[in-house]
Parts: sequence; structure tokens; C-alpha cells
Amino acid sequence: MNFLSSLFSPAEVRSNRNTGLLKVIAALAMLCDHFGKMIFPQYPVLRLIGRLAFPLFGYCIAAGAVYTRDPVRYLSRVVLLALVSQPLYALGLAHENASMYRIPLMPNPIASAWNFYVQSWQKPSILLSLSLSLAILLALKNRRLILALGLYILCERFASSLDYGINGVRFILLCYMLLRFPVLYAVCIPLFWLWWSKDGSGYTFFGQSFAMRIYALPAVVLTAIPLRSRLQLPKWLSYGFYPAHLLALALLTHPDLLPF
Repeated sequence: MNFLSSLFSPAEVRSNRNTGLLKVIAALAMLCDHFGKMIFPQYPVLRLIGRLAFPLFGYCIAAGAVYTRDPVRYLSRVVLLALVSQPLYALGLAHENASMYRIPLMPNPIASAWNFYVQSWQKPSILLSLSLSLAILLALKNRRLILALGLYILCERFASSLDYGINGVRFILLCYMLLRFPVLYAVCIPLFWLWWSKDGSGYTFFGQSFAMRIYALPAVVLTAIPLRSRLQLPKWLSYGFYPAHLLALALLTHPDLLPF
């Protein structure tokens, strides 16, 4: 296998194969982040812990693209999860907007619910970024380079609507292309994250100002360490945790939704 083929269609993962453990850490970090935002804002450290989640989830998407035996089913699961979770994301994390409530619930419950759902996409969840990134990776894996390029250009065009923007997509792509080269991965991925974190301010280390995402650097480094483990999460838990915790947040922050 030549170098270019290894970049676009890696046959194995030689960095961290322990995606089960990484998903657990990512889910707990995400839980800290979201509950820190909505329930415990007096503890800002929870939001800092939450920065660990995205690079771990993004890495797991990249590794999953390598190992999946059924690319269509894998992509379908992630897309379906995004579709199901979107209104819960809007409710649970306070991403509502006035247009979501433009149509009164009564006497038009169906039209009201549909409008609520459609308008909730004004602020898409991270799952849209993950779905588009995965689609690009699977197109590369199947050597459909024109499709991959088209999807990437689409992400560039609508980057402002994507959680973590175009650099989030680039991070996942870079992870994917370097999975088979552990030394190169261990150098390039943390450097990319440091470069990306310099686009903000508020957090100073060694005289350099960084954005809050600098606190995700330990997670980025962890993805480069070739740990081995037999930890495997049930698929229902891997996919169900995200909407379940958003539903819990929605009910906690909107008690009027409860039937009692």
C-alpha cells in the first residue's frame, strides 16, 4: 500500500485503538460540560472538563470509519442520531429561538411540532459536524474523491453553522489520514490543536494566549497513545447516551414539559 493510499484509505489504526475507553471519557466530559452550563454554572471547571469531549468523539468517528464493515449503516446511525437529537439539543442546552414557537401548539399541534423541529436546526448540534465529517471519510475510504471534495466544500460554505466550524472537520480528517502513522500522528495532531487554539484568548500559558479549547489538549494527546483494551460499549449505550442526557436536561430546565 503506497503512502497516498494509506492517507485516503488506512487499513488499520496504529494510534489509540481503545475507542471504548475514549467514548466513556468523552461522554463523561460532555456530561460535565452540559450540566455545568445548564445546572451548575457556578462551577466553571465543569465547562473546562467538557472541552475534552470533542476531540475524543471526533477521533472515534475517524477510527470507526476505518474499521466499519458496513459504511452505509454506520453513517445512517450517526445521521439518525443527529435527526432524533436535534430538538432535544435545542431544549436541553438553551438553543431555542423565537421562530420555533411561531405556530401555537393549539389548535395546530402537528404544524407547531414540525415548525419547532425545523427551526431548531438554526443551531445544529455537534452531530451535524460529525455526520458530515464521517461522510467525507467514507467517501475517501471508497476512493470517491470527487464526492469527498464536494462534501468538504459544502462544509467550508456552511462552516459558520457547524459546531466547531471547519477546523472541527479538518481535525477529524487529519486524524483519519494519520491513523496508520503513529509517530506522525503524535506530532501533527497536537500541533494542529495548539495552532487552532491560538484563534482565541482568555487563557494564557507560557505567555501565549489561547481559546478555551486549549484544555482539550490532554484528550488530543491521549488519542495518540497506542493503548490496548477490551472495553466495548453496547451500541444502544453508545448511541443512546447523547439523546438521553439531553432529554434529562430538557426536563430539568423545562419542568412544564413533565406530565405531572
